[in-house]
Amino acid sequence: MSTLLNMAPYAIAYAIPILITALGGMFAERCGIINIALDGIMIFGALSGALCVTLLTELCGYNAAASIGILLAIVVGILFSLLLAFASIQLNANQTICGTALNLLAAALGVYLSRQIVGVSIIVINSLPRFDVPILSSLPVIGPILFRNTYVTTWLVFGLTVLSWYVIERTPFGLRLRACGEYPESAEAAGIHVARIRYAGVMISGAFAGLGGAIYALTIAGQSTGNVNGLGFVALAGLIFGQWRTFGVLFATLFFGMALTVAQISTLWPSLAAVPPLFLRIFPYVVTLLVLIFFSKSSRAPRAEGKYFAYKK
Repeated sequence: MSTLLNMAPYAIAYAIPILITALGGMFAERCGIINIALDGIMIFGALSGALCVTLLTELCGYNAAASIGILLAIVVGILFSLLLAFASIQLNANQTICGTALNLLAAALGVYLSRQIVGVSIIVINSLPRFDVPILSSLPVIGPILFRNTYVTTWLVFGLTVLSWYVIERTPFGLRLRACGEYPESAEAAGIHVARIRYAGVMISGAFAGLGGAIYALTIAGQSTGNVNGLGFVALAGLIFGQWRTFGVLFATLFFGMALTVAQISTLWPSLAAVPPLFLRIFPYVVTLLVLIFFSKSSRAPRAEGKYFAYKK
């Protein structure tokens, strides 16, 4: 029990970038656009965040540099997602192929830019500071899990999770978004501009994935190497496992965060010392595949996801 309590803050830290990226994918897919490019957007978000901290810390201090990096990551994520939106919405291109191409572009361009700007991978000397939430951190059981050794970005993402649920389930924009992902023809007949709503959904998706990449670089990774270890694809798995629902995605990504934590800190557990390190490293990705295998048949994706639609000019 004590081991699980000690591991919980690290599991939450691993889950947070996956969670916010999966929520971004939810906005895109609930409006009918498959965003396979989440991993690539995370790469650019991580690059933006790490680069700002590296270049601006001496000029304006670490906190300001990290804040600028996070904001830049969000902007870059939006801009990069517009490539997918234009190809998918205006050109009616195959969304899966477009997303895959953007992932390949991001992986290559991320490595190239890192080496051109700083010569090597961008190392973040200081990660975002951890802190204990006053009073709440002393609560039994839940205090050590949620309120100790926490990042400010953790609470930002939890806040965005609740906001995402409210926007999708309780606002007119959310109703239009869901209509475009289920019955775009009916939505258009009701006077909804489907293309605009889908552009908005993909842009929100890019903003969240860029934020996820920056959080990953500035917390658990501490660097930008031109990849995010496939966390964008894990986020997609969490989105499917969570059935495209906000709180389902939350619990799914916490589960994957726990699996990643087991792989990362397994060397500290005497009981796992005999297990080959390679097996422990691939453990979270094997878990991801098994989850997709067992739950894919019962998944219920938005009806119009990835389907051709003749948009109104």
